[in-house]
Amino acid sequence: MNSSLPTKEQAKELLYEHVTDEYQRFHALMVGTVLEGYAELFGEDPHLWFITGYLHDLDFQKYPTTHPGESMKWFAEWKYPQELIHAVHAHALGYNGYTQEPETKLAAALIACDEICGIFYAYRKLNPIAYNEIKPSSILKRLKEKGFAPGIKREDIEYGCQKLGVTMEEHVKNLIAFLGKIT
Repeated sequence: MNSSLPTKEQAKELLYEHVTDEYQRFHALMVGTVLEGYAELFGEDPHLWFITGYLHDLDFQKYPTTHPGESMKWFAEWKYPQELIHAVHAHALGYNGYTQEPETKLAAALIACDEICGIFYAYRKLNPIAYNEIKPSSILKRLKEKGFAPGIKREDIEYGCQKLGVTMEEHVKNLIAFLGKIT
């Protein structure tokens, strides 16, 4: 575990200090959980990947038009690993003028997982079942429906999957398994 990173409890305190919106807090947990799952799958550092996903939108609520600029400053000041800072920077590709391409598996995974967690959230709001009971075909179908969760950037998910080296079907199956940890 990287010693410059907060513990999960410290990260939760930090998140709750900066993020008051309940959906954004749950989104942070979802993204952290699925990145942790991918870290375990790829033999990477699960703690680093969880914290990256958990804190990736730390400044979004207060600074939406410059996100993730403030977060990147804070993370550098707090001496978080460059890999985390790069992933958070790259996940904003195409937003608010950011042009950083993902150069690591962690950055690619964050891009692949960020938006699709919104699809899973919306699906579960309409179908209140456990995440690990969701059928992959149901999520794949909803991804094709532009009217379902229309704010979700499906092209970002596809780009992240391509960079990560997984098909959309593999990605959806992985997320169903990873999200099974959340009740």
